[in-house]
Amino acid sequence: MENNILKGIKNIVFDFGCVLVNLDRHKCIEALERIGAGEIAHYVDECKQIDMFLDLELGKIGEKEFCDEIRHRAPGCTATDKEICEAWGELLTDIPVRRLKLVEKLHKDYKIYLLSNSNSVHWNKSVDLFFPESGHAPEYYFDKTFISYNMGLTKPDPRIFTAMLDGTGAKPEETLFIDDSISNCKAAEEFGIRTLHVSNGDEWGELLVNE
Repeated sequence: MENNILKGIKNIVFDFGCVLVNLDRHKCIEALERIGAGEIAHYVDECKQIDMFLDLELGKIGEKEFCDEIRHRAPGCTATDKEICEAWGELLTDIPVRRLKLVEKLHKDYKIYLLSNSNSVHWNKSVDLFFPESGHAPEYYFDKTFISYNMGLTKPDPRIFTAMLDGTGAKPEETLFIDDSISNCKAAEEFGIRTLHVSNGDEWGELLVNE
């Protein structure tokens, strides 16, 4: 029986945070406190970044500038750049291998893309630690990746969807976008892209893949 959600779909676009990778705000805050940067704990958010965190996500600043700003805002922090990046990286906990196996299964029948608001710290951690646990690099799962810090754009900015469509040649009506943000889904729908709003990383698998 054909899955009605995927009827007419040729392309599936995944968000990253909360859709593929698991996040833990409290774990990140604890890590920042351990390095003496507890003053910036209020910046830690799973979904929406502001200030120097947003600048890093947009690629406006690099990791060194980001770490310098952390030390400036938390004068008691004498941690190295590596230690600060590791603490910020603690927001991401893992990508369950079962989710990537589901992506792999979908990839047999669909073009698969990634469209993520993510920074270099989190993406590099995922590439170095999480994807290897599944046995494959991101290129194995995704025909193309669109990461905000490389693009200078974040969702729900309409321009990021234009760039994704132009960069893949995908037709909006043949494309399904999976995200945990209602505002991101609404922005995609303005282009005629079909969307699936999920509340957690296991929900989409239950809806799309017959195991």
